[in-house]
Amino acid sequence: MVAAAEVLSNGTGKSKTDPEDRVSASNRQQKNGEQSEQDRPGTLGQRIEDRMKTKDKSRKWMWWFLGVIGAMQLYFVRELLAAFALFALGFGAIALVIGAVYMLHSGWAVAVERLAESKHPVVAYTKHSVNSVEDFARRGVVAAVASTEELAKRALGRSAAAR
Repeated sequence: MVAAAEVLSNGTGKSKTDPEDRVSASNRQQKNGEQSEQDRPGTLGQRIEDRMKTKDKSRKWMWWFLGVIGAMQLYFVRELLAAFALFALGFGAIALVIGAVYMLHSGWAVAVERLAESKHPVVAYTKHSVNSVEDFARRGVVAAVASTEELAKRALGRSAAAR
């Protein structure tokens, strides 16, 4: 029977037979009329257990190779997650800036709308100034200056008549 300590990972084991047992086994096979191991092609007088690998060095390198590939995959996954985190932060910052600009614009629109409805004297004076600038732009510089002079003369005429 094969001891558990001598069983290799591929399920094979090294049997504990001594060389005398080999000779007696081959003699028994010859007496029974069977072909001996030495007569079989490719055996060269060895038992099948003797021809099998008893040390598994190639499998050791296979596990090292698989371990390296696994480690590389983990490294690539970490790199992809880091790139995803950076892109998420970048797009989050862009969205934050766009949201802030939108909120500023909305607040500005509400403020201008309230000012336009206001009856405060400063607001009324500003509206009048804006209207005169619009007239200035429509008529041109000469007409605007003439209308300003005309308004000044009227104001002076009224003040002189009031005296």
